[in-house]
Amino acid sequence: MNFGNKMRVRAADLELKDRLVGIQRVAKVTKGGRTFSFSAIVVVGDGNGVVGFGLGKAGEVSAAIAKGIESAKKNLYKVPVHKGTIPHAQEAKFGGAKVLIKPATPGTGVTAGGAMRAVLESVGITDVLAKSKGSSNPHNLVKATMVALLQLRDARTIAQQRGIELSRVFNG
Repeated sequence: MNFGNKMRVRAADLELKDRLVGIQRVAKVTKGGRTFSFSAIVVVGDGNGVVGFGLGKAGEVSAAIAKGIESAKKNLYKVPVHKGTIPHAQEAKFGGAKVLIKPATPGTGVTAGGAMRAVLESVGITDVLAKSKGSSNPHNLVKATMVALLQLRDARTIAQQRGIELSRVFNG
């Protein structure tokens, strides 16, 4: 999955923690009956603005999780985190899942449900308000949350894009 020209990060330099978002037993129906295997979606992050997600499929649960972790380490992105929250509110959509994330004051905590919570905590965000609308499919929720996080821009980036100094970003 490609998120455009966002800054990719190498996994070798970081100490990453992984979180299992969901695991499903999937079946392949053949002439001889059903063959079961497992699919796992995993989020990894360093708790300091770097996050990635991956999907692993295998015949056993532990192998599926291991494959998911390896896949997530190949897709790491840098996200702007400002004083434990996000720089501004952002909406995003992926498939049927829509998400809304808003910055929150210190002490609020991560107000988000399952799949979104895993992504936001892996990034290192400690205070945020989040709402998921539409589909509750964990795969699409993780991807929609990633899209929202990757659309965030901090003040320094905006100043560079506009070709103005940092103090003028807030004063207009």
